[in-house]
Amino acid sequence: MSALPGAAKPFKSPKLQAQINSSCKENDRKAEENGGIESSSWWWRTRSLNAPSPFQQFGPCGRIMKNSVMVMQIQDPASQRLTWYKPPLTVLVIKKVSDASVLAPFVQLVTWLLIEKNMVVWVESAVLEDSLLNEDTQFRDIRDKLVTFKDGRDDLTDRIDFIVCLGGDGTLLYASLLFQQSVPPVMAFHLGSLGFLTPFRFDNFQEQLTSVLEGHAALTLRSRLRCVMHRKTDKRHQANHALDSDEHSTPAPNSILVLNEVVIDRGPSPYLSNIDLFLDGKYITSVQGDGLIVSTPTGSTAYAVAAGASMIHPSVPAIMVTPICPHSLSFRPIVVPAGVELKISVSPESRNTSWVSFDGRNRQELFHGDFLRVTTSIYPVPSICAQDQISDWFASLADGLHWNVRKRQKCLDELSDLTASGSEDTFDEIENLKLYDL
Repeated sequence: MSALPGAAKPFKSPKLQAQINSSCKENDRKAEENGGIESSSWWWRTRSLNAPSPFQQFGPCGRIMKNSVMVMQIQDPASQRLTWYKPPLTVLVIKKVSDASVLAPFVQLVTWLLIEKNMVVWVESAVLEDSLLNEDTQFRDIRDKLVTFKDGRDDLTDRIDFIVCLGGDGTLLYASLLFQQSVPPVMAFHLGSLGFLTPFRFDNFQEQLTSVLEGHAALTLRSRLRCVMHRKTDKRHQANHALDSDEHSTPAPNSILVLNEVVIDRGPSPYLSNIDLFLDGKYITSVQGDGLIVSTPTGSTAYAVAAGASMIHPSVPAIMVTPICPHSLSFRPIVVPAGVELKISVSPESRNTSWVSFDGRNRQELFHGDFLRVTTSIYPVPSICAQDQISDWFASLADGLHWNVRKRQKCLDELSDLTASGSEDTFDEIENLKLYDL
């Protein structure tokens, strides 16, 4: 195709053009050897989930100023694989509550981990109070070998090497809640309803667990949001320095990490929410509607997608801001960089207060003068993949949400008789005729 009149021709140096021509000829030769199929072993593009590093010179004169801030190292998510620097000894098993169908797999798994793998198995103390579980004779034999903890009382930090979840997505959210700093690797088996975050099937759990315990597994690092609530009446902390504090230290009592989303809504009030949103200290907008969802990429397929947001792969570093039923036709969901800090407060003109919930828990009221700070945490949830980061996610979209499921459009050959004859018969009538022919 010829260039447009007056358009500038792309510049290529003779040396660079020669390298491109040589590379193209070599690629063509290898493609012919492979029957016209390009082989991934020689193709010059490597498979990476990161965007390519941008060229830092713009035209003859412009370029990016080099400074210490721009130096950063990001590992390619496609290369993130699990490794154990020492064999895991302690395993936490989280099962779905009030579900009798999970009891038999739970007993099988715990027995196998204790006897075959000689691991120390932790469970929540409430599990041992299940009357149906205590009726199981096999479970009674191993009951005293289990180590228990109580949620809200016992700290599991640095005591658990590995987590196994049996149930639905709620079990993974509960694991995230238990570990408010570093999270052990999580292997989630699908025994619940939706199972978007639980890629493993329980049929051959022995082989799958053995493979993971030997270090043969890909990881998806699911980012979490660090949420810090500041009360107008709270004098214990300086508001401007709460998120600037070292997250490696013990988290503040009013700080919580969420895996899916933090939701700010109008609660029981009949009035619209009126919520002010700031980004890195700059006022962005006021949300007038039912509320606001601030979610991780993992949470983009939860409440956010039901409110009209896009679905984002969990390896994308981003924060999603989605209004809930906004009283504006032009207020669309937005995606902001993962490194920004959001500040959310009740607008001074608001007729009512707001309510905040964190991954559907810890619901509390946000009064005038209070505000919430949200940023990406340094502690992700390392979720073990059944296949890899890409295959697992698209399998979840297809199986869990039936993404882009529709009947296939018929090809022209099937409709050739109709188009050739110019018949005015409907497609339904033609389908009926085909059935009669059979």
